[in-house]
Amino acid sequence: MNQTSAGKSRLYERIVLAVDAASHQAAAAAIQLARGSDAGVLVLHVPEGGDAPTNMHRCQEFVDGVVWELKQAGVHARGEVRGTNPAAEILRCAVEEKADLIVMASRGLSDLEGLLLGSATHKVLQLAKIPVLVVR
Repeated sequence: MNQTSAGKSRLYERIVLAVDAASHQAAAAAIQLARGSDAGVLVLHVPEGGDAPTNMHRCQEFVDGVVWELKQAGVHARGEVRGTNPAAEILRCAVEEKADLIVMASRGLSDLEGLLLGSATHKVLQLAKIPVLVVR
């Protein structure tokens, strides 16, 4: 386990917070975890399917709002919008960032699609090599 400069143990150093419009509780959980272990948070939003190019500006504004919320709570955070396949991008981002934890909501906005195709949360839980915190 890593130590901070104050000697406090750090459970997490890098957290990937996967967000969509239904992720308010996940953001709150990431704030608590990050503040408790002085971790940095990467806020990641992955627009689904063909909507990505047309909504990129709106997606970035959404991510910037979540980053601002984390920074207001004293958490070092930055944000990214990328890809169109949520599970694959979340997993790729976690590896690239050398994350210790993935935090995400139990369900996004596309409940029907998740039911028919398998939700991003389920896929991340099955394939992640690091702990995943799923928040309802």
